[in-house]
Amino acid sequence: MANKTDFNGQSDDQLVEALGNLKREQFNLRFQAATNQLEKPSRVREVRKDIARIKTLQAQRTAAAGK
Repeated sequence: MANKTDFNGQSDDQLVEALGNLKREQFNLRFQAATNQLEKPSRVREVRKDIARIKTLQAQRTAAAGK
């Protein structure tokens, strides 16, 4: 799981790329869960929270740029 500080140091392009990777991983984890092949169930929660962290950071940056 990445910390908030891990994402703070990244540029907007890096955040978009990380978000895409996490969404792809989340998709794969959903399939693994559906077929009972999920090795680490806690990873689903970690990925979901990391996606939320990135989206929150993007929203904060957008709001700060709009002021």
